[in-house]
Order: sequence, then C-alpha cells, then structure tokens
Amino acid sequence: MPEETAVYTHGHHESVLRSHRWRTAANSAAYLIGELRPGMTVLDVGCGPGTITADIAALVAPGRVTAVDTSREVLRSAARVTVERGLDNVEFAVADVHALDFPDASFDVVHAHQVLQHVGDPVQALREMRRVCRPGGVVAARDSDYAAMAWYPEVPGMREWQELYGRVARANGGEPDAGRRLLSWARQAGFTDITPTAAAWCFATPESRAWWSGLWADRTTASGYAELAVDGGHASAEQLSDVARAWRTWGEEPDGWFTVPHGEVLCRA
Repeated sequence: MPEETAVYTHGHHESVLRSHRWRTAANSAAYLIGELRPGMTVLDVGCGPGTITADIAALVAPGRVTAVDTSREVLRSAARVTVERGLDNVEFAVADVHALDFPDASFDVVHAHQVLQHVGDPVQALREMRRVCRPGGVVAARDSDYAAMAWYPEVPGMREWQELYGRVARANGGEPDAGRRLLSWARQAGFTDITPTAAAWCFATPESRAWWSGLWADRTTASGYAELAVDGGHASAEQLSDVARAWRTWGEEPDGWFTVPHGEVLCRA
C-alpha cells in the first residue's frame, strides 16, 4: 500500500474528537439516509470516532458496515461506540483511501465525511471509492468549505484564523475549500450520474457557541494542527494564543452566529 500523500491537519487531540463525536447521520449525512436500506453493505471511509458509522450500521442492519481510518487509536474509539450501542454488524480496518484493500464491487454504499479535504489526491480517492462500489450503488461524499464559513460579529482575529487554517491545510497537501470542488472531483473520477447538494451547520445558541468556540480555541493551541502551524512557520505560539482568544471572545458574543457550509455529492457507480 502506498504511503499517504497528505497529513490529517487536525490530528486526534481531544478537542478534535470532541467535535467528531457530536456528528450523527442526521446532522452530517442526511443527504445519504434516504439511500440506506436494511441488508446493505457499507464502507465508511475515514470513520473517525464512529458516531456516524454507528448510525449507519443501525439503519442497514442486518447488513454489514466496514469502517476504515488511518489511525488505529481512533478505530479503537469507534469500536467502543458500537459496543456501547449494542451493534454487532461493524468491522474495522486501517486503510488509505488512495488504495483501498478491498475487491472491486464489494459494497452497496461507500461513504466519506470530511475526508476528501485532507487527502493528497481526492480524484484518485473517489476513483477507489467507485471501484469498490457495486454497479448501481452509491458513493457519497461531504466536505466543508473553509473560505465560505461565515460568522457575526466580526471579532478581530477571526479572519486571521481562517487564513491561517487555509495555509496550514494546503501546506499539508489538503484542500480546505473542498466542498465547492466535490462535483468537479467526482466528474474527474469518472462519475456521470451525480446529485450535488449543500447543507450547513449553524452555531448560534449560547450552548452551541460556547461548545464550538471552546473546541476551536483548544484546537488552535493544543493539537496536531497547532504543532503543524508552528513547526511549518505559519504562526508563532503567541499568534496562536491570540487566535484562541479571538475564538473565546466570539463565543461570548450574545449575537454570535457561525455557519459551516458543506458540499455534498451522491454518485451512482
């Protein structure tokens, strides 16, 4: 299997997993739910801590879900989620989406949430997802778009965060504005039957603002992303602290609003 051509920008710090564990099929894969049926076989690429995986597994039971990620530690966390939910139809494996270790036409559905923005060759990743999907099956991908993220009010330091994240992610070989590119990537990968959509997360209640701003403040100063920012010469530790303070300041704004737009594609194999 070839070496990975991109590094996961966020890393697996607690502040990152805090965000990932919040994700469900309802808030992160609603565009796919209508395609799922009991008895289906599903490949969940980049499953992370497994909350979306577990939701999908419940929807397709007694069908099987194979969940893959590049991190063994994260896969152990995902396995615990399935045990806690009493699911016995999920198996886990380490894999690189650029070269999946599965035969052609192995799955009815192949799903990737917030994965293609981090890989070195998203078109090759989609080709591999298509290869392992049975003819007539569905390849589904959803990614956020950092340049299109919007917030209010305009707290000093937040634009610096947006620009900094883009620099770090691209230096890692990723594309942080993946959402707007999914249709293009899917077409380049050979898909012709594509349904493109968009959806957004919104953080505007006191509770959701505190949660979202807190995890990004922590991520900015104490995560793999923070290390990459400093080691890559993109920011100093002092600058990261300033950005973290901006996040906390925004989180305390009673009128605070933050939207995270996502591109989505459902592709018939």
